[in-house]
Amino acid sequence: MQLSDINLLDRDRYTQGVPHEWFTFLRREAPVYKHPEPDGPGFWVVTKHADVVTVGRDGATYSSDQRRGGVVGLEEPPPGTPEFTEGGNLMLTMDAPEHTRHRKLVNRGFTPRQIGMLGTHIREMSNRIIDQVIEAGTCDFVVDVAAELPLQVIAEMIGVPQEDRHKVFEWSNRMIGSEDPEYMVSNAEVQTAQIEMFMYANELAAQRRATPRDDIMTALLNADVDGDSLSEMDFNLFFLLLAVAGNETTRNSISHGIRAFCDNPDQWAKLIDDPALASSATEEVVRWASPVMYFRRNVTKDTVLGGHALAAGDKVSIWYVSANRDEDVFDAPFTFDITRSPNEHVGFGGGGPHHCLGANLARMEIRVLLEEMARRIPTIELVGDAAPLRSNFIAGIKHMPVAFPAGKRELS
Repeated sequence: MQLSDINLLDRDRYTQGVPHEWFTFLRREAPVYKHPEPDGPGFWVVTKHADVVTVGRDGATYSSDQRRGGVVGLEEPPPGTPEFTEGGNLMLTMDAPEHTRHRKLVNRGFTPRQIGMLGTHIREMSNRIIDQVIEAGTCDFVVDVAAELPLQVIAEMIGVPQEDRHKVFEWSNRMIGSEDPEYMVSNAEVQTAQIEMFMYANELAAQRRATPRDDIMTALLNADVDGDSLSEMDFNLFFLLLAVAGNETTRNSISHGIRAFCDNPDQWAKLIDDPALASSATEEVVRWASPVMYFRRNVTKDTVLGGHALAAGDKVSIWYVSANRDEDVFDAPFTFDITRSPNEHVGFGGGGPHHCLGANLARMEIRVLLEEMARRIPTIELVGDAAPLRSNFIAGIKHMPVAFPAGKRELS
């Protein structure tokens, strides 16, 4: 293999799965690499665990600010690309001190008490979802199980009636503007989804102001830090962030995790024999899945990384999916091991100002679902091909047919 063989912009390559052979080569031969870009200046690719952590924790040198380019697109955006943040701020694309102020505000909705209140609901939701498929003994695991749990949890969390949860799912899918043919929509449809979602968020906010509840949305609307509160557009954008980030990433972690268990039935048997392993299994699932493959940062001042001179204005991509297979950090990184310890993965961002706000909620969802599945499903196997998402940003699985011994429903 040569560097010229690697094209991280080739979305079609990702429909065959994550190109781990490329990242293994880059970690060994070019851990900080200037990747060419057909119609732009190119971008730096950072693949080693230590370097990914360094960049992620240094928000002063490596900016997330949308005005410098934001955190997602590696290439220059084509004309007509929708802009969601006009009139407000999305926390993902902010730097300190604005990011610090917003983070303090929204943290009011993510206290251990707020997350803990969801615990009993998550277990009940998990069992109801299992009930929907267990009698048949087969399902499309992504659609029927992995997508349902985070969607129901987010709906519960933000006060969306369960009967409306698929509206949120559809809006978030359309707004991501996925480059997968199955989900691709026009720019006009993306903007329509934004308007519909924001109108819904405004209605929800009005209801909460009129009739406050002991929930996260009420806490966010009432949040006040040093005289600051969320503007209407800030609230709308945070609703968007919860709806998209809260279901997409957890769904794909669960899907990749169960696929790994199907490929490694000894690990499923180990979990069944010792349900206390569910917590360490959760960490291994997130490491293995790395649902967000990279985030972009933008260099604010000339600096040096890995012996390379980076100039102010350069684009930098930090590849979590590579860092989580770094041979210098993980023993046998391509082995799925639910007893792995330590497990210093960067699946939630590896610390720093933009460490995943919902990490503990995601952990709870994955752990509880694994516990309930292991209790009720003795074996599980793939009975068809898993269908990867066409994306170089989200490590997604669209469909995954599985089979397991048919069982009985537990809840009415």
